Amino acid sequence: MTTSRDTPASRRVRANGDGTVYQRKDSRWEAAGYVLAPGNTRKRIRVYGSSRTEALAKLTEKIAASNRGVPVVTAQGSLAAYLTYWLENVAVHHLRENTHTRYTAVTRLYLIPGLGRKKLAKLTAKDVRTWLHQLRTTCQCCTRGLDTAREESRCCAAAECCSKRLSPLTLAYVHSVLKSALEHAVREEEIPRNVARNVRNGTPRPRRFEPLTAEEAREFLAAASGQRLQPLFELALHTGLRKGELLGLRWDDLDLAGGTASIRRTLQRTNSSGLTALPTKTKNSERRIALPTPCLHSIQQHRSRQRQEREAAGKDWQISGYVFTRPNGAPIEGATLTRHFNSMLRQARIRRIRFHDLRHSAATLLLEQGVELVVIKELLGHAHIGVTATVYAHVRLRLQRDAIDLLSNALRDPAQIAGRPDGGDDEPPLAGAAVR
Repeated sequence: MTTSRDTPASRRVRANGDGTVYQRKDSRWEAAGYVLAPGNTRKRIRVYGSSRTEALAKLTEKIAASNRGVPVVTAQGSLAAYLTYWLENVAVHHLRENTHTRYTAVTRLYLIPGLGRKKLAKLTAKDVRTWLHQLRTTCQCCTRGLDTAREESRCCAAAECCSKRLSPLTLAYVHSVLKSALEHAVREEEIPRNVARNVRNGTPRPRRFEPLTAEEAREFLAAASGQRLQPLFELALHTGLRKGELLGLRWDDLDLAGGTASIRRTLQRTNSSGLTALPTKTKNSERRIALPTPCLHSIQQHRSRQRQEREAAGKDWQISGYVFTRPNGAPIEGATLTRHFNSMLRQARIRRIRFHDLRHSAATLLLEQGVELVVIKELLGHAHIGVTATVYAHVRLRLQRDAIDLLSNALRDPAQIAGRPDGGDDEPPLAGAAVR
C-alpha cells in the first residue's frame, strides 16, 4: 500500500485553489495558480524557485495578495496598467503623501501618454530613450493640448510655437519615477531587468541660488527686527532650518535653559488632511541643534507676546502648541509665511530671494567662516555628507582658491618681497610667519 510519504513531492495532490507545484527538467521548481488580475478577472501565473519551498512561498504570497483584493499585474499587461497598480497598491504605502501626489501627476501627464500602450515585458531601453528625447524636444503646449484650451491661442494653434519644453530637472524627475516603478517590477519578478536604468539622461545642473552675503544678512536681520515673526526669520538664517521644520516647532521641542531645539516634525499641507504635522523629510532630518544666544532672547520675548495674544483672544484662542502661530493660536500656512517674507523684503528694499535661500545662506556663511563640512551636514539634517558637498561645491572651490593663494604667498622668496618697490604689487606683504 502506498502512503503519502511514498508519493514524490512533485506529484502530491494539493487542495483546490492552492495551485500546483512540480519540478522542471532543468531541476528548478515551478508553481502555478490563479490570481486576481486587473479588470476583475482571473489569470494563471507561474513562479519559479530553486526549491519546492521557495516556489510555494512565492505562489502563496501572490495568492494571499489576490485574496485581499490586490490585483497581480503580469508582464503581459501594458505599462499603463502596471503603473496604475504600482501607484495604488505599492507606492502609496512607501511614499509621503505629497510625493505620491507628484508621482501620480507625472504618471498621468507624461508616462502613460508616452509609454502607456507598451507591453511591460516588451519595453526596451530604446523605447525609453526615444520617449525622453521626444519630451526634451517637444513643446508641451502642443503635446498636451494646452493651447487649444485657451480662450485665445498664442502657441501652436496660432502658428507661433512658444517652445515650452521641460527643464532638465523636470526631465530627470520624470525619468526617476519610471525607474522606481520598473525597479519594483524587477523585485516582483515581472521583468528580468530595469531597462530605464540603461538609459543615460545626463546629470542636470543643480538649481542656481544666490545666498545672502554677510552684509546682506545683516540688513535682513535689521529688517526683521520688530516684526511679529522676527524669531522665525532669525532661526531660519542662523540655523538653516527648513520652512516646514520651523512651522512645526512646538514649545516642548525647545530647551531654552540648555539652548537646544529638537527637530521632530514638519508642518505641511496635504490633499487629504489639510495642514498637518508629518515626519521629517528623512531620518537624518530628525535631529537636535544648538540655538544661538540672539535667537534665545527673541524666542523668550516671543513667548511673552504669545501669552498676551492668548489672553486677548480668550475663548477664540486655538490651542496648538506650536511656537509660531497666527494671532489666534492657529498654525501658520507655508504660503502665508512666504507672503510675509516677500513683503518684508520689498519694504526693506532687499533683493528678492526665496525663503529656502535663507537655508543656503546659513550654510554658505558657515563655510566661509571655516566651519567643517560634517558640522554643517549635521546642522542642516542632510542624509549624506555628499549632498552637502555637492550643493555647496562652488563655495568649497572658492575657499580652496583662497587657501592656494595663501600658500603661494607664504612660499615666495623673502628677498623678492623685500626688494619689491613700494606700490609694485597690489597685494599687501605678509607678516613674517613660519610655514608649518
